Amino acid sequence: MSADRIDAVLLAGPTASGKSALALALAERFGGEIVNADSMQVYADLAVLTARPGPSETARAPHLLYGHVDGAINYSVGRWYAQAGAAIEAVRRRGRLPIVVGGTGLYFKALERGLAEMPAVPEAVREAVRADAEDEETPALHGRLAQVDPDSAARLRPSDRQRILRALEVYAATGRPLSLWQGQPHSQPLVEAACCLRLFLAPERAALYAGIDARFGTMLAAGALTEVARLAARGLDPALPVMRAHGVPWLIRHLGGAVDLEAAAAGAKADTRHYAKRQFTWFRHQMPGWTFLPPSEAPAAAAAALARGR
Repeated sequence: MSADRIDAVLLAGPTASGKSALALALAERFGGEIVNADSMQVYADLAVLTARPGPSETARAPHLLYGHVDGAINYSVGRWYAQAGAAIEAVRRRGRLPIVVGGTGLYFKALERGLAEMPAVPEAVREAVRADAEDEETPALHGRLAQVDPDSAARLRPSDRQRILRALEVYAATGRPLSLWQGQPHSQPLVEAACCLRLFLAPERAALYAGIDARFGTMLAAGALTEVARLAARGLDPALPVMRAHGVPWLIRHLGGAVDLEAAAAGAKADTRHYAKRQFTWFRHQMPGWTFLPPSEAPAAAAAALARGR
């Protein structure tokens, strides 16, 4: 966790691990600005269900890249990479400390290692692929992808409809597998790992899962169901990322009369717990060099490192 000079903080962890609170405390103490690295907190449609920082938090420190994307947009890691690069540069120009916080592993990977140059997919091709796949179950789409891009199919879960469709779109537009494009030379990283404080908050599992369950109940009390009803009324493509945010599919099923609210809440909590488990695994395997700390130890450790490195 040591660095001679710290010019950015990268703060990750599973959902409901306390990342946002720690980021805010560090921003206040060390003159920082918070840059979002959560792929769902970018959406304007989901303030409650994604636990997006509210007015009381944003009044205490600047927050960038939160709630600035309409749900109809298929926001990607490439778009975030471009916007995050501009945001981090602007924070540094102001003489402030960028604190990048979130749970989306691919965002942090792009931040540290850059991105492969990806082809643009014409809207007509995207629409044609999605129209062709509209009545096809996701596992069948995964099987179709395995025929044209076995490497991508092996990497993707058979239930990950959005990324499967993205890979099929790239193949339809270019005639080349997505995995081949991803193997091309990468753009420049946005940060130098040696000059970053890189922390992953790692709560004890039972406490984390209890926190996830409690937070979903708080979200429901704060109006999450009304928020999802407004989103559902827009009639967006179910494959869009915003429509797959944790809790959205289950609450839409409840609104449609398929399940009662108790069952919907239980399903949403289970999905979120499973995602949190995957976040642990992904960061341990994909992001070497990060420091894993319990949330109780992270504030003091981070403050000490920043005091030395600033």
